Order: sequence, then C-alpha cells, then structure tokens
Amino acid sequence: MERRKFLKSTGLLSATGFFTSRFPLIAGPFTKDDFLQAHFPFDKKLDPEWIQSLYERGNATTYSKTKNELRYIGMPVGGICCGGVYVGGDGRLWLWDIFNQNQLGVITKTLPVSLESFNIKEINNVEGTLYLEPLTETSPLQQGFALSIKQDETTVLKRLHEDDWDEVTFEVTYPVAVIKYIDKNLPLEVSVKAFSPFIPGNAKDSGMPATIQSISLKNLSETSLEVEVLGWLENKLLFNTEKQQADFERINKVEEKLLYKGIALQCATTNKELEKAPDYGNMFFATLSTNAHCIDDVNTSKDPLAFKIKDLVKTSDGSPIAGIIDSHHLNPGQETLVDFIISWYTPNVDFYYKGGHKDMTVTDADFHYYTKHFDSATSVANYIAKNYQSLKSQTFLWKETWYDSTLPWWFLERTFLNISAIATSSTHRFQSGRYYAWEGVGCCHGNCTHVYQYAHAVSRIFPELERDTRERVDLGIGYDDATGMIRIRGEKTGPSIDGQAGTILRIYREHQMNSDNAFLKRNWPKIKKAVLFVIAQDKNKDGMEDTPMENTLDALWHGEISWIVGLCIAAVRAGQAMAEEMNDTNFTNQYRQYVEKGSKNMEAYLFNGEYFIHRPDPTVGKKEIGSFNTCHIDQVYGQCWAWQVNLGRILSKEKTMSALQALWKYNYMPDVGPYIKKHPGGRFYALAGEGGMIMNTNPENDVNPYGNAKAWQVGYFSECMSGFEHQVASHMMAEGMHEESLVLTRSIHDRYHAYKRNPFNEVECSDHYGRTMASYGTFISACGFTYHGPKGYIGFSPKLTPENFKAPFTVAEGWGTFSQQRDENSFNAQLEIKHGKLTLKKFSVDLDKNQKANNVEVIIDKKVIANNFKQTDTLCEISFNDAAEINANQPMSIAIS
Repeated sequence: MERRKFLKSTGLLSATGFFTSRFPLIAGPFTKDDFLQAHFPFDKKLDPEWIQSLYERGNATTYSKTKNELRYIGMPVGGICCGGVYVGGDGRLWLWDIFNQNQLGVITKTLPVSLESFNIKEINNVEGTLYLEPLTETSPLQQGFALSIKQDETTVLKRLHEDDWDEVTFEVTYPVAVIKYIDKNLPLEVSVKAFSPFIPGNAKDSGMPATIQSISLKNLSETSLEVEVLGWLENKLLFNTEKQQADFERINKVEEKLLYKGIALQCATTNKELEKAPDYGNMFFATLSTNAHCIDDVNTSKDPLAFKIKDLVKTSDGSPIAGIIDSHHLNPGQETLVDFIISWYTPNVDFYYKGGHKDMTVTDADFHYYTKHFDSATSVANYIAKNYQSLKSQTFLWKETWYDSTLPWWFLERTFLNISAIATSSTHRFQSGRYYAWEGVGCCHGNCTHVYQYAHAVSRIFPELERDTRERVDLGIGYDDATGMIRIRGEKTGPSIDGQAGTILRIYREHQMNSDNAFLKRNWPKIKKAVLFVIAQDKNKDGMEDTPMENTLDALWHGEISWIVGLCIAAVRAGQAMAEEMNDTNFTNQYRQYVEKGSKNMEAYLFNGEYFIHRPDPTVGKKEIGSFNTCHIDQVYGQCWAWQVNLGRILSKEKTMSALQALWKYNYMPDVGPYIKKHPGGRFYALAGEGGMIMNTNPENDVNPYGNAKAWQVGYFSECMSGFEHQVASHMMAEGMHEESLVLTRSIHDRYHAYKRNPFNEVECSDHYGRTMASYGTFISACGFTYHGPKGYIGFSPKLTPENFKAPFTVAEGWGTFSQQRDENSFNAQLEIKHGKLTLKKFSVDLDKNQKANNVEVIIDKKVIANNFKQTDTLCEISFNDAAEINANQPMSIAIS
C-alpha cells in the first residue's frame, strides 16, 4: 500500500523518469507553465543524449541481483499453447499454470482500489493489479536445482537461487533465457539456459508440454572439482481437485532408458470422474545424462543418497518428491553440460470446471493438441530426448538469427518477446487443431476479432496457426453464410465492425504468408461476402461506414468514426487485391469504387485541419459515447494496416502525417502522471513517472468531449494500453517518424523494466494480453518488409541505418537473414535462408534517393541468375526469368551498380 500511496500522491514532476536513480531523466525539466494550455506538455523536452541512445545497437538487456531486478521476472519457458511455466530471474521455475484452471490472470489478485468510471470498489487483473503490484515467485509445487561442489577436502552446497550467490544475472533473449551465477570465492563458472523448443514455422515441435534446463559447468581452477547436480520435482497432480476429493494416490516411478533417466510422476485412482479433472495427468522429470542417479521420493526412499536432496526441500504434505543426482569430475578448464527435461501431460481442457465461464460455448474444447501426438509426459520426454540436438540447435539458431541484427537490442526484445503470451494459459490449441485464445489470461474468450486483429506476431512466426484460425473459425464456426458476418468470438456471438474489417485484412495477410494461392481459392466465396458485409454498413453510400456496431472499446458508436471508416476502407482495399488475384473483375471494380469514394470523403469530411475525428450521426448527436472532436489513438489505423500488407496509401501522406504528429503532440507524454491525476478513472497500465500515449485527449477543450459521460467505457480514454501504442509506433516507423516511434516503443519497454514489473507480461484486461503482439508490426515497419508467398515476392526498405542494415525475416516456408550496404555509388545486399526455403520470383530494394540502377547482378549459391529490373523513384524491382528456390546454406547476393 505504501507504493500505491506514493503513486497516488504524485503530482507534477520537475523532470520525468522513474523515482530511483537507475532510470535516466529522459525529459524536462517542466514547470507549471508547460501545462497551462492542457494537462500535458506540447514540448516533450526529451533529452537529446537519451534519444541518441535509442538508436545505438547496445547489448542484450541483462538484469541482476545486485540491482534488485530479478524478483518480478517470469519468462514463459513451456511450449506454446500448453499452459504456463515461468523461469524466474534467478533461474528457478515457478507459476506452473499447467493444470487447466483458466483462472483470471496468471494468479487472480484483487486490490482495494476504487474506479469510479467502472463503478467498482476493488480491482482485479482486468484493471491491472499485477501492473500495480507485480507477482513474485509463487508455485503450487516444489522444484529446484542445487550444486554440491567438492575441491580437495572442502564441499560447498549452493542452490540455484539468488540467496546463495554473490551475483545472479538474467539475459533477456527470448525464447532462450541465460542465467549466470557468480561467487567470487568459487572456481566454477555456472550458467543455465532455460527454454522449450521454439522453431518458427513448426508449431507442432514448438508446442510440446515441456521445459528444458541446460546447466553449464566449467572448472576455472587449477585442480579438479567434483560437482553433483541435484534436482527435484514434487508430484502435485490433482492439487486443486484434492480440496474436494481425495480418492487417489500420487506415485513416482523411476524409469531408465537408453537416452535418458528419469522419474514418472503419476496419480492412480479408480474414480473415472477424477480422470476428467483438469489437473489430472502425469509429469516426467528427466536428465539426458545416463550416469545420473534417480530417486522416486526423497522423503520416503531408503536410498542412501536421498538425504542430499531431502535437506533442500520443505517438509512435504505427503506428496512424493522425485530427485535426480548427476555427478561430474571436472579437470582444470573442463566444461560440461547437464540437460534436464520436465514434461507434463494434463490433457483435459476445461473452461467450466468448478463453475467457471458458464456463459461460454466452445465446440471442441476437449483435449490439448499435444494429446494427438503423445500419450503421456514420458512420451513427450522420450521424443525430446531422441530429437534433442535438432530441437535445441534449431531453437538456438532462431535466437541467434533474431538478435543478429543492426537494430537496437532493446528494440528487438520489446517487439518480439510479447509472442511469449502464446506460451501461457492465454492460449490453447485443442486436439482438433483449433487455436484458441483468451484476450488475456482467463479473460474474455474466443480469439476476439477486435483484439487479435492488432496482433501480428503469430502470423509471422507460426503462420499455420493463424491461417487455420481464419479458415476454421472466422470463415467457419464464426461465419454467417447468409450475410458474410464474422462473429467476434467464434460461437454464438454477434458482429464487431472493426473485428470484421481487421479480419479481412488478416485473411489477406495469411494468404501472403502462404506458399501458394490454395487458401485464397478455397475461401474466396466466403471472403468476398465478408467484404460485402463491410460495404453494407455504409448506410448513406458515401464510402464511410456509419452503422452502430460493437467495437474494441466495448460500445456501439454512432456516426462516421475515422478509425473505423479508415479500417473498413483498408479492408475493402485488401478485398480488391484478392479479387484481382482471383480475376474477379466485377468485385474488383465494386471494391475499388468503394475505396476511392471512402478515401476521398474521409479526407474531406473527417479531417479537421490537423487530425481525423468522429462525425456524429445528426439524428443522435452526442447522446451516445464517442471520440468526436478529440484526438483518438487509432484515427489512422487503416493506413497502418495497409503498410503491414503492402497495400500502399489509402490516405494522403500529408493528412496522415498531420494526424500522427497530432498524436505525438497531444497524446504522447513523457510522464503521464499529471494527466491521469486530472483525468482519473482509467485502469492501471501506466503510472506517474512513466511515459506513454494516452488513448484520447481533448485538444479543443470541449465541455462534453466524449458524449455520454455516464458510459463506463469513458474510463478507457485516459488509459495507456500498450497494444494500441504499439500500433501507433509501427505506423510512425513506416511513415518516417523514426524518432517518435522509438521513443514510444522505449516508453513501453521502460514501463516493463524488471525493477518495476515482469518484462514479459504486458497487461491490458488481464495478463499476457493478445493485442500487445502488435509490437511485431513495429519490427516489420523498421525493416520495410514486404512479402507475398504465392507471387514469390519479397522486399526490404529499412527505416533505420539503411546504409548498413541487417535483420531477420520469416516467410511461408522458412526464415533467415537479410543485410544490405548502401552508399551513393553502390548497393549490395545478401539474403541467407537459415531454415526451410524461399521460392523467389521478384525481389525489391530501396535505393538512395540520388541513385539510379544501371546494372543488377544476382548470384544464388555461386550461380549467376538471369534477371530484369526496373526502378520507380527509389524502388528497384528485380524479376527473375525463372522462379528461384533458395534453401538453407545457399546464400543469395545482389549487386547494383
């Protein structure tokens, strides 16, 4: 409560930064005069040196014990769609949300804080309790590792726990965490790499219910060392169910195989109903060291070595605790790896257990997808052991590929790590193959179209999941054949206009992220009807949607609303592009006419001279909620989407830039404290002393800016929701507002600094919120990446350091690295596939404004490839006479003179 009292009492700050010396003062100093016109400064007074630092390559963010930065860290290290296991700042595994409870938040937490706008007297995870008071390590079971180190006649016992070391550091390189342990008196180098197989384009192997701890030991002394690695795992299967029923027995069984040794953790019962419980199943604790010693239960075993682990665990309630002891003799300078696998098999997906979300109907929520490939945790561990080197090397190769870039380290971290949300219980994959996601953990069901249409990460990393969701859910379970309506949440829900429009754009993106046009051909009849549904919502036929319908701000808005109108124009433009590919002339012309009329009228009637607004329905006025003359964060969102899928301009550059500059002027604040103090009622996603972009501001000082002030949704307007902020950052980057984009992205990044809260849990309406995966869009924009798999087209137009640029990319059937070097006399580029393949017919690059291409040489795997090229302004498009297939280890180079 002391921290909240401090934050509540914070008023105007003389300079902006967090309230400890570890954060630089990035802006200011401010005086009261800076706030005379509004409750935010027009002049951001950002420190030039701080701005310059945002562009620097830097190093991987590394948090440390001595700076008190480890306590809140919880990086998901289980397979995607398999529940949630965190690795903490000191390497301990915690949370263990693998028992299918689907509770609200990673841990449900309430605080006695009143929010008048929402008419509530206490808040929970939806309002940001874990933003206000972040979670520290908590677990329903005991698990850990320790080292027994003997040198000469001295033995030292150290747990892999921050209390036992002088220093512990945590390197933020998702999907592989690197934790290092330092004791100045210990001649042993110790580190852990924690991960689960994560291979873009391979959702099956990335979706195994398991986590891996790879422990590295190196003798730094001049004499030999004897090191025992001690590990333990408590059997707490049915730990929730046992509160109501106890008709079962937990049993551990040692199993020794050719490739590994371990202990199967099981629960035995004759009660068939218990076998349906969400926390029923089994686990497996294994090491790949075949010389290890396994103990079924360190508490009851008569094994003479059991005491070594028994002394490290708390007194058990009778639940058996499996133990593994792995002994190593290390000569001076010798290094060894000890790899552990913890797998689980809790197959029963259940959204209703204990009277949960009874208002929800999900047709195929029965078993996890991994049950299609495995029948137990033992079989999971067996598969990983058999394929360990391949799974590990591909995961590590992706990590190296992602971070091997000229882009700033911190930028690569923030734009990518939000995909870790799909390795929490925020997402599921059912046995049928259906990918299913809450908005945030346990909150708001059903792959919500108006939330997930902001998210770009999954489509680029695991395109098969998004492609299947478009076909199975949006054009299947959630599709109305009569009208073309796409339901918000799959089963038994109504439409959302922004969700409908955004999903059409996603359909086009999923088509682009495919290797052929089979997906588009199969679904075209439904797609064009979905586009017609959008057009039908334009009642007065002026190209601007005006039918009241639910949107992502949870209300029916009346009138012509710039962000919805623009998004619908972009959606119909995507429909036009697909119609052109299908040679559907009638629909191509119909869609084109709508886009041309809508774009023209949006600029004529919804632009107030500085930014885009909401024109009310004249028959309703401002009786209902809306953004009206205020400066709304999503006002040019349609144009942002258009850049993500290479649709070009739907709005003029001049007016788009004016709108983005208005957002920077009126909505971005280096310190949101003064504003939220004057405009209370919003949820807690940014606090005093932190920078961010407010959802809506009132530059015209309207007396009634949002219409119906009694509507509870008004509380949203004074919030900072990072998913929306990432959308604006990606658009600013695409339009050339590089500095503003980096500042906004860094403001979010610093809000989630580990000193303050979990860097891996961006909060909005519960934990690990889906919209935050919009951050990947900023990476796409920074690379100027464009791709169309069926056309065999790929292009790059880097926005940062184009003279010397390098970054990763993903395509339909592979991933790799692109780099370029550009000066006034030459252009050279290299493309290397690291995994899979790329089929290529056309390649585009962006030349310097003074360059004109005279000759283009393309070499693939040491062979010169015949090509043709044309230049339009700075865009140079290179076409191949025959399609080229580029595989791993077949580098491609381009030289333009």
